[in-house]
Amino acid sequence: MAIKLYSGKRRCFGNRILRSHQSDVCNYTGVYCAPALDNKRIRTVARIDLNHGDIVRCLLEELRLLTDLALFHINSNRFCGTIPHKLIKLNLMFELDLRNNWFIGKLLEVILKLPLLKFLDLRFNEFEGTIPKELFDKDLDVSFINHNQFRFNLPDNFGNSLISVIVLANNKFHGCMPTSFGNTTGLEDIILMNNGFRSRLPEQIGGMVSLEQLNVPHFINNISN
Repeated sequence: MAIKLYSGKRRCFGNRILRSHQSDVCNYTGVYCAPALDNKRIRTVARIDLNHGDIVRCLLEELRLLTDLALFHINSNRFCGTIPHKLIKLNLMFELDLRNNWFIGKLLEVILKLPLLKFLDLRFNEFEGTIPKELFDKDLDVSFINHNQFRFNLPDNFGNSLISVIVLANNKFHGCMPTSFGNTTGLEDIILMNNGFRSRLPEQIGGMVSLEQLNVPHFINNISN
């Protein structure tokens, strides 16, 4: 069922971006509407692009009402707090770009439960803790999670990933690279630098026929002879 978002006195993102005098949310700056998938006569919010808006807010749980939202780009602001768990209802989410904000907390299952998600960008925040191994079973195409505070070993199912670009740099990953690393035959770019890995690169890397960029300078410094 499509949900049409109506404006009210309360503004989710502040008057810097949303023009409070507009009665139609589709006329707000940074908000893009399209016909609903289940009813072409209704226009619903399909895309939000509030990049570089100098916005200081936490994400509101009311965002769960935007069930037709496919692209959510809010990078380079001062959004803070954690990702609301109720965003799990955004089943059409295709791109999620939260980079360069002040988000904290663990990588919640909300991201794992977005069935159509292809593009994930969490870089330059303060996310922490472990990353659920289920992330590498998702059908992601691009994942940027660099420059956070994630700390964990890469799981054995890393090779299950169908991802083409993944950046893990500048976190606190440690341990050994899983041997399944070489099974990611569709991987084109991977950046691992400035972590705490303590092993040699697995020999299976020779079978990664699509690999174009492998950036591991600090990784190499940690390899013992």
